[in-house]
Amino acid sequence: MYPKREGISGLGPERLSLSVSYGDAGKTTHLIVVISETCGQVGSRFLLAGRRASLYDHVQLKDEVVMTQVDSPKKDFLQSAYRTHTCGELRNSNADNSVTLSGWVMRKRDHGGVVFVDLRDHYGVTQVVFHGALGVEMENVRPESVIMVQGVVHLRGAGLENPKLQTGQIEVHATKLSILSHSELLPFQVAEDDNAPEPQRLKYRFLELRREKLHAHIAMRNRVVKTIREVMDELGFAEFHTPILTSSSPEGARDFIVPSRLHPGKFYALPQAPQQFKQLLMIAGFDRYFQIAPCFRDEDARADRSPGEFYQIDMELSFVEQEDVLRINERMMYEVFKRCSDWKIGEPPFPRFSFAEAMNQFGTDKPDLRNALRIMDVSEVFGASEFRVFREALSSGGTIRAIAVPVESLPSRKYFDDTIEYFSKLDREEPALGLGYIAIEGDAVKGSISKFVSPDQLQALRDLIAKRVSSADAAHRGPMVVFFAAGQSSRILPALGKLRNKLGADLTQLAKEEWRFCWVTDFPFYVRDEDTGGVAFNHNPFSLPQGGMESLLNTPPLEILAHQYDFVLHGYELASGGLRNYQPELMFKAFELTGYSKEMVEEKFGGMIRAFTFGAPPHGGIAHGVERIVMLLCGEEAIREVIAFPLAQNGEDLLMGAPSGASEKQLREAHIQLRPSAKV
Repeated sequence: MYPKREGISGLGPERLSLSVSYGDAGKTTHLIVVISETCGQVGSRFLLAGRRASLYDHVQLKDEVVMTQVDSPKKDFLQSAYRTHTCGELRNSNADNSVTLSGWVMRKRDHGGVVFVDLRDHYGVTQVVFHGALGVEMENVRPESVIMVQGVVHLRGAGLENPKLQTGQIEVHATKLSILSHSELLPFQVAEDDNAPEPQRLKYRFLELRREKLHAHIAMRNRVVKTIREVMDELGFAEFHTPILTSSSPEGARDFIVPSRLHPGKFYALPQAPQQFKQLLMIAGFDRYFQIAPCFRDEDARADRSPGEFYQIDMELSFVEQEDVLRINERMMYEVFKRCSDWKIGEPPFPRFSFAEAMNQFGTDKPDLRNALRIMDVSEVFGASEFRVFREALSSGGTIRAIAVPVESLPSRKYFDDTIEYFSKLDREEPALGLGYIAIEGDAVKGSISKFVSPDQLQALRDLIAKRVSSADAAHRGPMVVFFAAGQSSRILPALGKLRNKLGADLTQLAKEEWRFCWVTDFPFYVRDEDTGGVAFNHNPFSLPQGGMESLLNTPPLEILAHQYDFVLHGYELASGGLRNYQPELMFKAFELTGYSKEMVEEKFGGMIRAFTFGAPPHGGIAHGVERIVMLLCGEEAIREVIAFPLAQNGEDLLMGAPSGASEKQLREAHIQLRPSAKV
């Protein structure tokens, strides 16, 4: 068998990476085995043929000797006067041993004078049995109280084992009980999910964190971050920390500002990202930087975004082109997901789509590749169509797009009606979005626009579908539904992207237990500013425009592309980055097109501009969202499920009572005077 030890329930086995050195002393071979724990599957097999180690058992497997761990190097550090073992540790081999356990009373069952308690700690659950006077004493102990138990390990009787517990084949018969801490009446159940209101759960978050699922998520987060650090070290990166109190910069969200006591009327800003500092580290010659960086943005919450603060895997690299950054990050994320998950993952390189390709095929720059459906341009097929909607769309410079969906059987008429209504409400513009469809089964064709599709157009459509769909769908010989939308690409593609997600969930089988990553590249450098009518940066303002100064001088701004890229998984943007603009004149010109004068740029980014004048290497970087990575690995859809102490939707910390008012003394020291309407 391979080296392994059982991990926390629900997280999968830990991976043991063994570094082995040995030397002969006479006839005796000594092995020093250093074990480092990460999460995920065992990744390597160490061939130690003919070698033995007294501290480890061994199993002969053909010509290999594979070591199996007997004892954990950490065990001695977990023992104390309160416990000889953890609540997830005892096994059959511990039968008849005297042990001491400490933990929380998770569940309690009274079986007529015999009290059974599920005792829980960070490592697992053990059943403890109390008889006689100890049982009577235990009857008065509330759930979630903390107790210490001394007792003897017994094997459970035949048929009484609990396969759901790692310790399910044994139980501890208590001989002594100590109440370490009593619990008050609980505001909600901890052992079971009783659907308590969210404000109440956040106020008592420390109780909710005791629940098995949430507790496992936070433990997984630790393992993911630990693995990230190990992989980044393997890839040659060094971890550096950057300042928290800094200056404001235009990064797309509102800043959190901090008043300065020493400089009246001036404010620090908490970093939305360590953007300037990581570029300065490249200019300082550190070559490969990363950190698990806290970031602060005053923006509204949503399912995949926490209000206020979040963490990102921030990195920057010197002397790189775009493909170098993509290749290194592919390897990093491949290793993290491979080590922290049992799901299938393909070897890099991962698929790459330009922004234009992603929008045309998926209707979004965050495609979910588990969904095999694609958006197709069928304008040529219906170029001579007599259907008024198609004809008017093409004559006004629009387009006709379609999504073909192979199905086992045709949906009901109600499903089509509901889908058309859903599509019509995907934006608020007038006129409402229209959706047509045809259903093909054998030679029969029906649907809302079937009478407008000629036999020649139908055959051309079949031929186009055969070329564009996946190989599996191309082999499909059953019924097929094709949905159509016509209009301006900028309007119908995002709507079709949402429809694609719905159809994929409703009518097809998404790929199961498989990670499907992709890159989206070549984003527009600028976008239209809806408020001013001018142009604004689309992504990071420090990114390098493709074509350099030539593009900024001679290409319409909205046609300029950037060396910017996003890393996407299952419809989520996991990371965003770009090559950096490291030439002052190029940066001045890029900002000028958005309305920033040279003086304004120097005022905002003077430190970095000065650094560029003293020799800056070509460099680029990226930042991955830690919470989103952990959220996906844990199979969650809400990011707060992987944050130990999240804020409420409105940005309040209900546990600590923040934000809160400030005392007159604090306000005076910060040189702040509140208006009457703002006083708390």
